[in-house]
Amino acid sequence: MAGPTEEQILDALGDVIVQDEGTDVVSLGMVSGVVIRNGNVGFALEIDPERADVMEIVRKDAEKAVQEIDGVLSVTAVLTAEREAPPQQTQQAQPPRQSPGQSPPGAHPGGHAGGQAQPPAKLLEQVGAVIAVASGKGGVGKSTTAVNLALAFAQRGLVTGILDADIYGPSLPMLLGITDKPQSPDGKTLLPIERFGLQCMSIGFMVEADSPMIWRGPMVMGALEQMMRDVQWGNLDVLVVDMPPGTGDAQLTMAQRVALAGAVIVSTPQDLALLDARKGLNMFHKVEVPVYGIVENMSYFVCPNCGERSDIFAHGGARKAAEAMGVDFLGEVPLEMAIREAADSGMPVVAADPDGPHAAAYRKIADALIPKLKAGAGAGPEIIIE
Repeated sequence: MAGPTEEQILDALGDVIVQDEGTDVVSLGMVSGVVIRNGNVGFALEIDPERADVMEIVRKDAEKAVQEIDGVLSVTAVLTAEREAPPQQTQQAQPPRQSPGQSPPGAHPGGHAGGQAQPPAKLLEQVGAVIAVASGKGGVGKSTTAVNLALAFAQRGLVTGILDADIYGPSLPMLLGITDKPQSPDGKTLLPIERFGLQCMSIGFMVEADSPMIWRGPMVMGALEQMMRDVQWGNLDVLVVDMPPGTGDAQLTMAQRVALAGAVIVSTPQDLALLDARKGLNMFHKVEVPVYGIVENMSYFVCPNCGERSDIFAHGGARKAAEAMGVDFLGEVPLEMAIREAADSGMPVVAADPDGPHAAAYRKIADALIPKLKAGAGAGPEIIIE
Protein backbone atom coordinates (compact mmCIF):
# COMPACT_ATOMS: atom_id res chain seq x y z
CA MET A 1 0.00 0.00 0.00
CA ALA A 2 1.34 3.41 -0.98
CA GLY A 3 2.17 5.82 1.81
CA PRO A 4 0.34 9.07 2.49
CA THR A 5 0.86 12.06 0.19
CA GLU A 6 1.25 15.71 1.06
CA GLU A 7 -2.01 16.37 -0.76
CA GLN A 8 -3.82 13.95 1.57
CA ILE A 9 -2.24 15.54 4.61
CA LEU A 10 -3.25 19.06 3.60
CA ASP A 11 -6.74 17.83 2.81
CA ALA A 12 -7.05 16.30 6.28
CA LEU A 13 -5.68 19.44 7.92
CA GLY A 14 -8.30 21.43 6.05
CA ASP A 15 -10.82 20.00 8.50
CA VAL A 16 -8.91 21.28 11.55
CA ILE A 17 -10.62 24.51 12.60
CA VAL A 18 -9.12 27.28 14.74
CA GLN A 19 -12.25 28.07 16.73
CA ASP A 20 -11.74 31.77 17.39
CA GLU A 21 -10.79 32.28 13.74
CA GLY A 22 -13.61 30.18 12.33
CA THR A 23 -11.27 28.91 9.61
CA ASP A 24 -9.06 25.89 9.06
CA VAL A 25 -5.30 25.84 9.60
CA VAL A 26 -4.54 25.41 5.88
CA SER A 27 -6.61 28.40 4.81
CA LEU A 28 -4.91 30.46 7.52
CA GLY A 29 -1.51 29.59 6.02
CA MET A 30 -0.32 28.01 9.25
CA VAL A 31 0.96 24.69 7.85
CA SER A 32 4.61 24.42 6.89
CA GLY A 33 7.49 21.97 6.76
CA VAL A 34 5.50 18.86 5.83
CA VAL A 35 7.80 15.84 5.95
CA ILE A 36 6.79 12.28 5.03
CA ARG A 37 9.14 9.37 5.57
CA ASN A 38 8.10 5.72 5.47
CA GLY A 39 4.62 6.47 6.77
CA ASN A 40 5.89 8.82 9.49
CA VAL A 41 4.58 12.37 9.12
CA GLY A 42 5.82 15.61 10.62
CA PHE A 43 4.78 19.22 10.07
CA ALA A 44 4.75 22.60 11.79
CA LEU A 45 1.94 25.01 12.64
CA GLU A 46 3.12 28.61 12.63
CA ILE A 47 1.46 30.59 15.40
CA ASP A 48 1.58 33.73 17.50
CA PRO A 49 3.75 32.63 20.47
CA GLU A 50 1.42 34.44 22.87
CA ARG A 51 -1.29 31.94 21.89
CA ALA A 52 0.81 28.82 22.51
CA ASP A 53 -1.52 27.39 25.16
CA VAL A 54 -4.63 27.81 23.00
CA MET A 55 -2.92 26.47 19.89
CA GLU A 56 -1.77 23.34 21.72
CA ILE A 57 -5.37 22.10 21.39
CA VAL A 58 -5.25 22.77 17.63
CA ARG A 59 -1.91 20.94 17.41
CA LYS A 60 -3.40 17.83 18.99
CA ASP A 61 -6.45 18.03 16.70
CA ALA A 62 -4.12 18.28 13.69
CA GLU A 63 -2.17 15.20 14.74
CA LYS A 64 -5.41 13.26 15.24
CA ALA A 65 -6.74 14.28 11.81
CA VAL A 66 -3.59 13.19 9.98
CA GLN A 67 -3.31 9.97 12.00
CA GLU A 68 -6.62 8.82 10.47
CA ILE A 69 -5.16 8.79 6.93
CA ASP A 70 -4.54 5.28 5.61
CA GLY A 71 -0.85 4.41 5.63
CA VAL A 72 0.13 6.91 8.36
CA LEU A 73 2.14 5.19 11.08
CA SER A 74 2.88 8.17 13.30
CA VAL A 75 2.34 11.93 13.36
CA THR A 76 4.29 14.69 15.07
CA ALA A 77 3.11 18.30 14.81
CA VAL A 78 5.06 21.14 16.39
CA LEU A 79 4.21 24.77 17.01
CA THR A 80 6.60 27.41 15.68
CA ALA A 81 6.63 31.19 15.52
CA GLU A 82 8.87 31.77 12.52
CA ARG A 83 6.67 34.51 11.13
CA GLU A 84 3.94 36.79 12.40
CA ALA A 85 0.61 35.15 13.16
CA PRO A 86 -1.72 35.15 10.13
CA PRO A 87 -4.34 37.91 10.28
CA GLN A 88 -7.95 37.00 10.99
CA GLN A 89 -9.64 36.08 7.75
CA THR A 90 -12.46 38.26 6.38
CA GLN A 91 -13.91 38.77 2.94
CA GLN A 92 -11.36 41.54 2.33
CA ALA A 93 -8.45 39.80 4.04
CA GLN A 94 -5.09 39.56 2.32
CA PRO A 95 -3.52 36.13 1.79
CA PRO A 96 -1.03 35.02 4.44
CA ARG A 97 2.42 36.52 4.11
CA GLN A 98 4.82 34.08 2.42
CA SER A 99 8.44 33.44 3.14
CA PRO A 100 10.92 34.56 0.44
CA GLY A 101 10.80 32.17 -2.52
CA GLN A 102 7.62 30.44 -1.33
CA SER A 103 4.84 30.06 -3.87
CA PRO A 104 1.50 31.68 -3.03
CA PRO A 105 -1.16 29.31 -1.77
CA GLY A 106 -3.48 27.74 -4.29
CA ALA A 107 -6.32 25.28 -4.35
CA HIS A 108 -5.86 21.61 -3.66
CA PRO A 109 -8.33 18.72 -3.73
CA GLY A 110 -10.80 19.01 -0.88
CA GLY A 111 -11.53 22.64 -1.60
CA HIS A 112 -9.16 24.15 0.97
CA ALA A 113 -6.93 27.07 0.05
CA GLY A 114 -3.40 25.94 0.64
CA GLY A 115 -1.11 24.48 -1.98
CA GLN A 116 2.21 22.84 -1.47
CA ALA A 117 3.59 23.71 1.95
CA GLN A 118 7.22 24.75 1.89
CA PRO A 119 9.51 24.10 4.85
CA PRO A 120 10.56 27.27 6.67
CA ALA A 121 14.06 28.52 6.02
CA LYS A 122 16.76 26.93 8.14
CA LEU A 123 18.03 29.03 11.01
CA LEU A 124 21.72 29.89 11.56
CA GLU A 125 22.54 29.44 7.88
CA GLN A 126 25.32 32.03 8.19
CA VAL A 127 27.20 29.81 10.65
CA GLY A 128 29.90 27.63 9.16
CA ALA A 129 29.06 24.58 11.30
CA VAL A 130 26.58 24.03 14.13
CA ILE A 131 27.57 21.22 16.48
CA ALA A 132 25.31 19.81 19.22
CA VAL A 133 26.88 18.61 22.47
CA ALA A 134 24.40 16.20 24.05
CA SER A 135 23.96 13.51 26.65
CA GLY A 136 21.34 10.91 27.38
CA LYS A 137 21.07 11.98 31.03
CA GLY A 138 22.04 14.84 33.31
CA GLY A 139 25.00 14.97 35.64
CA VAL A 140 27.67 13.70 33.24
CA GLY A 141 29.45 17.05 32.76
CA LYS A 142 27.99 17.85 29.35
CA SER A 143 27.82 21.62 29.85
CA THR A 144 31.36 21.82 31.21
CA THR A 145 32.52 19.80 28.21
CA ALA A 146 30.60 22.04 25.78
CA VAL A 147 32.09 25.25 27.21
CA ASN A 148 35.66 23.98 27.28
CA LEU A 149 35.29 22.49 23.81
CA ALA A 150 34.09 25.86 22.48
CA LEU A 151 37.08 27.55 24.08
CA ALA A 152 39.38 24.95 22.52
CA PHE A 153 37.91 25.73 19.08
CA ALA A 154 38.53 29.44 19.68
CA GLN A 155 42.12 28.75 20.72
CA ARG A 156 42.57 26.96 17.40
CA GLY A 157 41.62 30.19 15.61
CA LEU A 158 37.96 29.46 14.84
CA VAL A 159 35.40 32.24 15.35
CA THR A 160 33.24 30.45 17.88
CA GLY A 161 29.91 30.92 19.60
CA ILE A 162 28.08 28.89 22.23
CA LEU A 163 24.31 28.62 22.66
CA ASP A 164 22.83 27.29 25.88
CA ALA A 165 19.78 25.36 24.64
CA ASP A 166 18.77 24.13 28.08
CA ILE A 167 15.74 26.33 28.71
CA TYR A 168 14.80 24.69 32.03
CA GLY A 169 18.28 24.58 33.54
CA PRO A 170 20.62 27.09 31.84
CA SER A 171 24.18 26.78 33.11
CA LEU A 172 26.15 29.10 30.82
CA PRO A 173 25.87 32.17 33.11
CA MET A 174 27.58 30.31 35.97
CA LEU A 175 30.11 28.44 33.83
CA LEU A 176 31.30 31.64 32.15
CA GLY A 177 30.73 34.04 35.04
CA ILE A 178 28.29 36.18 33.06
CA THR A 179 25.89 38.45 34.96
CA ASP A 180 25.22 41.01 32.22
CA LYS A 181 22.00 41.25 30.24
CA PRO A 182 22.13 41.10 26.41
CA GLN A 183 21.84 44.42 24.61
CA SER A 184 19.43 45.14 21.75
CA PRO A 185 20.49 48.00 19.47
CA ASP A 186 17.22 48.05 17.52
CA GLY A 187 14.73 46.61 19.99
CA LYS A 188 14.27 43.55 17.77
CA THR A 189 17.49 41.57 17.87
CA LEU A 190 19.91 40.75 20.67
CA LEU A 191 23.67 40.99 20.68
CA PRO A 192 25.43 37.92 22.06
CA ILE A 193 27.59 38.51 25.11
CA GLU A 194 31.32 38.07 24.51
CA ARG A 195 33.35 36.15 27.06
CA PHE A 196 36.83 34.66 26.64
CA GLY A 197 36.54 35.30 22.90
CA LEU A 198 33.26 33.39 22.60
CA GLN A 199 29.92 34.77 21.41
CA CYS A 200 27.46 33.55 24.07
CA MET A 201 23.69 33.36 24.50
CA SER A 202 21.49 31.72 27.12
CA ILE A 203 17.97 32.18 28.43
CA GLY A 204 19.75 32.44 31.77
CA PHE A 205 21.05 35.87 30.75
CA MET A 206 17.48 37.17 30.64
CA VAL A 207 15.88 35.68 33.77
CA GLU A 208 16.83 35.67 37.43
CA ALA A 209 19.04 32.76 38.44
CA ASP A 210 16.53 31.45 40.97
CA SER A 211 13.46 31.84 38.71
CA PRO A 212 11.86 28.47 37.90
CA MET A 213 11.25 27.88 34.19
CA ILE A 214 7.78 26.31 34.18
CA TRP A 215 7.07 26.31 30.44
CA ARG A 216 5.10 24.05 28.17
CA GLY A 217 6.82 22.33 25.24
CA PRO A 218 5.70 24.86 22.59
CA MET A 219 7.02 27.75 24.70
CA VAL A 220 10.38 26.01 25.07
CA MET A 221 10.61 25.57 21.31
CA GLY A 222 9.64 29.20 20.71
CA ALA A 223 12.30 30.46 23.12
CA LEU A 224 14.96 28.28 21.52
CA GLU A 225 14.04 29.43 18.01
CA GLN A 226 14.17 33.06 19.16
CA MET A 227 17.70 32.62 20.51
CA MET A 228 18.75 31.32 17.10
CA ARG A 229 16.72 33.66 14.89
CA ASP A 230 16.78 36.95 16.81
CA VAL A 231 20.41 37.00 17.95
CA GLN A 232 23.09 38.66 15.83
CA TRP A 233 25.42 35.69 15.73
CA GLY A 234 27.33 36.94 12.71
CA ASN A 235 29.48 34.75 10.51
CA LEU A 236 30.76 32.24 13.02
CA ASP A 237 33.02 29.38 11.98
CA VAL A 238 31.37 27.13 14.55
CA LEU A 239 28.48 27.37 17.01
CA VAL A 240 28.52 24.89 19.88
CA VAL A 241 25.02 24.14 21.16
CA ASP A 242 24.85 22.86 24.73
CA MET A 243 21.76 20.67 24.48
CA PRO A 244 19.54 19.79 27.45
CA PRO A 245 19.95 16.19 28.62
CA GLY A 246 17.77 13.48 27.19
CA THR A 247 15.57 13.62 24.10
CA GLY A 248 12.68 16.03 23.78
CA ASP A 249 11.36 19.30 22.38
CA ALA A 250 14.72 21.06 22.15
CA GLN A 251 16.31 18.20 20.22
CA LEU A 252 13.36 18.04 17.82
CA THR A 253 13.46 21.81 17.27
CA MET A 254 17.19 21.74 16.52
CA ALA A 255 16.79 18.85 14.07
CA GLN A 256 13.93 20.56 12.23
CA ARG A 257 15.16 24.14 12.15
CA VAL A 258 18.96 23.98 11.99
CA ALA A 259 21.37 22.40 9.52
CA LEU A 260 23.30 20.60 12.23
CA ALA A 261 26.75 19.58 11.08
CA GLY A 262 26.90 16.87 13.72
CA ALA A 263 26.62 15.89 17.37
CA VAL A 264 28.97 14.90 20.18
CA ILE A 265 27.69 12.59 22.93
CA VAL A 266 29.10 13.02 26.45
CA SER A 267 28.96 10.10 28.88
CA THR A 268 30.64 8.76 31.97
CA PRO A 269 32.16 5.25 31.89
CA GLN A 270 29.54 3.29 33.83
CA ASP A 271 26.90 1.12 32.20
CA LEU A 272 23.84 3.15 33.21
CA ALA A 273 25.16 6.38 31.73
CA LEU A 274 26.23 4.55 28.59
CA LEU A 275 22.75 3.12 28.17
CA ASP A 276 21.37 6.66 28.16
CA ALA A 277 24.14 7.75 25.79
CA ARG A 278 22.98 5.08 23.33
CA LYS A 279 19.48 6.55 23.47
CA GLY A 280 20.85 10.00 22.64
CA LEU A 281 22.94 8.61 19.81
CA ASN A 282 19.97 6.73 18.35
CA MET A 283 17.86 9.89 18.50
CA PHE A 284 20.38 11.77 16.35
CA HIS A 285 20.54 8.84 13.94
CA LYS A 286 16.77 8.96 13.53
CA VAL A 287 16.88 12.62 12.50
CA GLU A 288 19.89 11.92 10.26
CA VAL A 289 22.34 14.10 12.17
CA PRO A 290 25.88 12.66 12.00
CA VAL A 291 27.22 11.61 15.41
CA TYR A 292 30.87 12.60 15.48
CA GLY A 293 31.63 10.42 18.45
CA ILE A 294 31.57 9.95 22.22
CA VAL A 295 33.55 11.74 24.93
CA GLU A 296 34.17 9.87 28.17
CA ASN A 297 33.98 12.43 30.97
CA MET A 298 35.05 11.73 34.57
CA SER A 299 37.09 8.95 33.00
CA TYR A 300 39.49 8.42 35.91
CA PHE A 301 40.81 10.15 39.01
CA VAL A 302 44.43 10.85 39.92
CA CYS A 303 45.10 11.53 43.59
CA PRO A 304 46.73 14.96 43.89
CA ASN A 305 48.80 13.79 46.91
CA CYS A 306 50.14 10.37 45.93
CA GLY A 307 49.54 10.37 42.17
CA GLU A 308 47.70 7.06 42.28
CA ARG A 309 45.07 6.61 39.59
CA SER A 310 41.58 5.33 40.49
CA ASP A 311 38.84 4.35 38.05
CA ILE A 312 35.95 5.51 40.23
CA PHE A 313 33.26 4.97 37.59
CA ALA A 314 35.11 2.11 35.87
CA HIS A 315 37.05 3.04 32.75
CA GLY A 316 36.92 2.58 29.01
CA GLY A 317 33.18 1.99 28.82
CA ALA A 318 32.62 4.88 26.43
CA ARG A 319 35.36 3.65 24.11
CA LYS A 320 33.80 0.19 23.99
CA ALA A 321 30.33 1.68 23.46
CA ALA A 322 31.63 3.84 20.62
CA GLU A 323 33.16 0.81 18.92
CA ALA A 324 29.94 -1.17 19.35
CA MET A 325 27.84 1.67 17.92
CA GLY A 326 30.17 2.37 15.02
CA VAL A 327 31.17 5.92 15.99
CA ASP A 328 34.50 7.48 16.91
CA PHE A 329 35.81 7.65 20.44
CA LEU A 330 36.86 11.28 20.71
CA GLY A 331 38.77 11.22 23.97
CA GLU A 332 38.61 11.08 27.75
CA VAL A 333 38.58 13.80 30.38
CA PRO A 334 39.59 12.95 33.97
CA LEU A 335 37.55 13.56 37.11
CA GLU A 336 39.64 16.46 38.29
CA MET A 337 39.01 18.99 41.04
CA ALA A 338 40.64 21.77 39.03
CA ILE A 339 38.09 21.36 36.22
CA ARG A 340 35.19 21.51 38.70
CA GLU A 341 36.60 24.49 40.60
CA ALA A 342 37.26 26.37 37.38
CA ALA A 343 33.72 25.78 36.18
CA ASP A 344 32.19 26.84 39.50
CA SER A 345 34.21 30.06 39.49
CA GLY A 346 33.12 31.11 36.02
CA MET A 347 36.62 30.59 34.62
CA PRO A 348 36.63 27.32 32.59
CA VAL A 349 39.86 25.39 32.77
CA VAL A 350 40.75 25.94 29.09
CA ALA A 351 40.64 29.70 29.77
CA ALA A 352 42.10 29.55 33.28
CA ASP A 353 45.06 27.29 32.45
CA PRO A 354 45.34 27.11 28.64
CA ASP A 355 48.75 25.44 28.76
CA GLY A 356 47.82 22.86 31.38
CA PRO A 357 47.13 19.15 30.90
CA HIS A 358 43.36 19.47 31.29
CA ALA A 359 43.09 22.13 28.60
CA ALA A 360 45.18 19.84 26.41
CA ALA A 361 42.59 17.08 26.83
CA TYR A 362 39.83 19.34 25.49
CA ARG A 363 42.04 20.63 22.65
CA LYS A 364 42.75 17.04 21.62
CA ILE A 365 39.01 16.45 21.28
CA ALA A 366 38.62 19.72 19.36
CA ASP A 367 41.45 18.72 17.02
CA ALA A 368 39.65 15.45 16.27
CA LEU A 369 36.44 17.34 15.50
CA ILE A 370 37.70 20.22 13.35
CA PRO A 371 38.18 18.12 10.17
CA LYS A 372 34.71 16.65 10.67
CA LEU A 373 33.16 20.10 11.08
CA LYS A 374 34.75 21.37 7.90
CA ALA A 375 33.61 18.30 5.99
CA GLY A 376 30.04 18.45 7.27
CA ALA A 377 29.41 22.20 7.34
CA GLY A 378 26.03 23.10 5.91
CA ALA A 379 24.88 19.51 5.48
CA GLY A 380 21.52 19.56 7.23
CA PRO A 381 19.42 16.59 8.26
CA GLU A 382 16.16 15.39 6.78
CA ILE A 383 14.08 14.76 9.84
CA ILE A 384 12.47 11.37 10.36
CA ILE A 385 9.58 11.17 12.80
CA GLU A 386 8.88 7.81 14.42
